[in-house]
Amino acid sequence: MKRADVWLISIVLIAALAFLVPRWFSDNDDKGGVGKNLIANVTVDGELFKTVKLTKEEQTIEVRTERGYNILKVHDYGIEMYDADCADKVCLGFGFITLPKQTIVCLPHRVLVEITSASGEDDIDAYVQ
Repeated sequence: MKRADVWLISIVLIAALAFLVPRWFSDNDDKGGVGKNLIANVTVDGELFKTVKLTKEEQTIEVRTERGYNILKVHDYGIEMYDADCADKVCLGFGFITLPKQTIVCLPHRVLVEITSASGEDDIDAYVQ
C-alpha cells in the first residue's frame, strides 16, 4: 500500500463516521421511545382485533383464529411477532418494529400489525397536486 492509498482509506472512514456518530448520540425521539405516544393496531381479516399501547414493560398478545395462532410480544416501546404456527414463518422475519407506519404481516393467518401515533397525527409524507 502506498501513502495515497492510506489517505484514501482514512478519508473514507472519517466520512463514514461523520454520518454514524450523530445517530449514536441522538435522543430517543426518532426511535419511538418515551417521548412518543405510539400504539399498535392488530387486525385480523381486515377487522380491528386489538389496539396495544407500546410500552417499556413486556406484554404478550395471543391472536387465535381458525387458521392458526400468532403470538406478539410488546417491549422496549416496540412490537415483534414472537411465534406463529404458519408454514412459511415469514412473519417472524419482520423483526422488532418501533416506528410509525412499520408493519408486520402474516398472510396465511391474515394478521396485520401496524404502528401508529396514539394522537392520530401522522407526519405527511408528500403533497400531490
